Amino acid sequence: MKKILVILLLLILTASAPAAYILIPMDLSQTDHLKAYGIAYWILQKDVKIEWLLNYRGGAFLLQDSPVFERECDLRGVSYQVISAAQVNQIYATIEDNNMEKILLEKAPKIAVYTPPNAQPWDDAVTLALTYAEIEYEKVFDRKVLAGELENYDWLHLHHEDFTGQYGKFWASFRNEAWYIDQQIQYEKLAKELGFSKVSREKGAVAREIKKYVLAGGFLFAMCSATDALDIALAAEGLDICATPFDNDPPQPDYQSKLDYSKTLAFQNFRLYDDPVIYEFSDIDTPPSHMPRLRDADTDYFTLFEFSAKYDPVPTMLTQNHVNVVKGFMGQTTMFREELIKPSIVIMGKIENSNEVKYIHGNAGKGTFTFYGGHDPEDYTHQVGDPPTDLRLHKNSPGYRLILNNILFPAAKKKKLKT
Repeated sequence: MKKILVILLLLILTASAPAAYILIPMDLSQTDHLKAYGIAYWILQKDVKIEWLLNYRGGAFLLQDSPVFERECDLRGVSYQVISAAQVNQIYATIEDNNMEKILLEKAPKIAVYTPPNAQPWDDAVTLALTYAEIEYEKVFDRKVLAGELENYDWLHLHHEDFTGQYGKFWASFRNEAWYIDQQIQYEKLAKELGFSKVSREKGAVAREIKKYVLAGGFLFAMCSATDALDIALAAEGLDICATPFDNDPPQPDYQSKLDYSKTLAFQNFRLYDDPVIYEFSDIDTPPSHMPRLRDADTDYFTLFEFSAKYDPVPTMLTQNHVNVVKGFMGQTTMFREELIKPSIVIMGKIENSNEVKYIHGNAGKGTFTFYGGHDPEDYTHQVGDPPTDLRLHKNSPGYRLILNNILFPAAKKKKLKT
């Protein structure tokens, strides 16, 4: 009888013991913001759900405590706090009374990065971020895209890519470089193997497959020249917009009047530059790459907009940060001219009192797309051939945080995101 009473007492004490939770703050107290996203992704891979506390302590993460999770945070240098159920209820009360919201993250998204198999003389900020945060991803390129394999992924990234068939418009400066010559040879060979007469036609087909992926429910994230080059390729379907050095014949004289902006995702009414000497695709980019307006890196900033966390959870999620003013950075496509952005697109970050937009989001069909101007958030004027950024020196980068917000976006509970 005494033994039974002891067991009952232990059961009562266990049942009444307060539950413990892990809070991963994402405000200025966080020692490594970028690794924190990797922790969240790693936990989701273990089929453990996480709450993303939008606008609470910089977009903190909340989950059930486990010694395993604590140890992983310690190993990766990520700050965390073990808190009680009572403290969690206090946090929920704070969230309820303020412009905050809790979003349930349920499943680690399967990530693909569109990248060519041959080595490129530049680095991709997203793959740098994924690698540093220890987030798994797979590489895809044209064969897989045209074979319909994008449907196997929840999230697709495009970076310094050219879907127009103009080889990044590097002809004027780099046409005699080994990497440029090799790229042109390889792309022409691939286009022929895939049944296309020109690289521009093959790349246009890839662009349409990417749009199809979005319409079917995919999450697309693009940076730098992939943003405008994708829309240009979509608008120019069936047109020859390439100068002679790119495809051995001149562009058709009337291509500008035949661009179909209804086929694009984000931009409209833009005009193209077909001169091969001009290092620029169109007038979407601002400042133009061939007429750069160099700012002082110490004074170049863009502002993140504030959204209603309860009524606009998607842009709120994508703009989570420990600051609302972010250091600017250049790229082949640095920013977007506001008057050329479609009215349906949500502007999430721009330079105040200007028409220069850095960060946008939109819906297409069942999916979404997010475009982020610039090449590398921690390398202001990244040049071809520059060494990759060492993210160990930028653990708390606000610019890189915007990239990683997009990584976790597809993990969110979809019903909560409906507005």
